[in-house]
Amino acid sequence: MTVQARPEQPPTAAVPQPRRRLRRGSLTPEIIVAESLRLLDHDGVDGFSLPKLGRAIGADQTAVYRHFASKDDLILAIADRLIEESMTGLQPRDCWVDTLTDVARRLRETYLRHPAAASLSSYRTTQGPAEIRAVELLVGAMHAAGFDGAQAALMYRTVGDFILAMAGFEAAFLALDESLQRRDRAAWTVAYLGVSQAQHPNVWHVRTELPEVADDDIFESMLALVLTGLRVQAPHPCSCHARPA
Repeated sequence: MTVQARPEQPPTAAVPQPRRRLRRGSLTPEIIVAESLRLLDHDGVDGFSLPKLGRAIGADQTAVYRHFASKDDLILAIADRLIEESMTGLQPRDCWVDTLTDVARRLRETYLRHPAAASLSSYRTTQGPAEIRAVELLVGAMHAAGFDGAQAALMYRTVGDFILAMAGFEAAFLALDESLQRRDRAAWTVAYLGVSQAQHPNVWHVRTELPEVADDDIFESMLALVLTGLRVQAPHPCSCHARPA
């Protein structure tokens, strides 16, 4: 399975020159996380290091450890920052299906804006304030659907992990070196388009359609499948999204 090309993005702005050294005591966790995210956006995972981060914030890299016990703690804070960005302005909708749809689309959009950071953190549990607010919102949607107790917890984890997995999958691909992305994308018009009808008749019948499948359509199709299954099981099923007879 391969993520196809995203629409053309504007060129990434050049990274500013290192700042003047910060006044002692002025460095905050928020500054560190913001600069970390900026470096990841510009240089990718391989270009992210604590020495480079120290130069970007105008402080010695050891200053980071006054706010984060380890680089892993910093990554968890970056992960929580991505969730916070996706949750900004988000409110529960009248329909619980709409709430879940909004959460899914917003998180995916955020991850695709910050693929390197998302590839490092989409599978982590941050335990941060933004993640806890997101869990509160999603569990509230499960309660609105009529799930309770262990069932509500299971359904929340199922939907939440699906959203993180799908969005994180796309982000991880976009975080790859561009030459690797191009090679994988080319598979649909090289390897699969040229399959033998005798050996692979099923693939052969859709060989021209496979390259045309878009990332957005894949995500929306998967989301619809998950939410359809959830509506079937929900004690309080949503009728506003039911298919007409």
